[in-house]
Amino acid sequence: MEFHSLEVRQMALTLLRGGAKNTEVAQRLDVPLGTISYWKHKDRVKRNEPVSIRPSLLCPICDQRELDPSAYSYVLGLYLGDGHISHYAKHKVPSLMITLDDAWPGIQDEAEAALQAVFPHNATCRVRSVGAHNIKVYFKHLPCLFPQHGPGRKHERTIALEPWQQEVVDAHPWEFIRGLIHSDGCRITNWTVRNGKRYEYPRYFFTNKSDDIRRLCTYTLAKVGVQWTVLARGSDPFNVSIARKESVALVDAHVGPKY
Repeated sequence: MEFHSLEVRQMALTLLRGGAKNTEVAQRLDVPLGTISYWKHKDRVKRNEPVSIRPSLLCPICDQRELDPSAYSYVLGLYLGDGHISHYAKHKVPSLMITLDDAWPGIQDEAEAALQAVFPHNATCRVRSVGAHNIKVYFKHLPCLFPQHGPGRKHERTIALEPWQQEVVDAHPWEFIRGLIHSDGCRITNWTVRNGKRYEYPRYFFTNKSDDIRRLCTYTLAKVGVQWTVLARGSDPFNVSIARKESVALVDAHVGPKY
């Protein structure tokens, strides 16, 4: 860590108070721009001057910044299905990345729009992957908004919603269900033969290895009146199935096929 003398710091503050820009002071005194910004911020606080904080730095949890609850409920469902948070050594802040198949470009658009609603002051981007795109946003406080983040895979650790998250999901259950199905679900056409005649019927599946995430899904489905069953894949109950006609119609009205 590089230390700067009190004389250098005082000279920087004198220039800043005189109206010089941060970049000018940093170049003139050969001090990192971040250090100059920090000195300026601390000086303003000490002198009881109003301190402006860039909206992109404000956290809905830490700073009570307004949060779009409907969009957040949808993004939370996407995150629990096919999202993860990473913080690479070369990056200053962590990123949220949601991986979505290129077969469903409409869902990619909807996911990015929801991210922009939740993070209105932070730029989003798309990164191409094999057969998919990663919808990304960078934000320092991502672990505050998604406290389910942690080491290891989601199905290998406990996943539980914080009380404030549960309130959001209870207020916007269909957005949460929509996010789960858009990320880790599907709508298919099943068929069966009765008395020599073929019958087809639609069915929804939500597939996830995490017992906790499947329970969040089924709990929310039950809250909105959707009947469900669990189908095992081998010996593992990974599939939540929605097959009853009335329940399929209800999910059709709020979620529908992928697009």
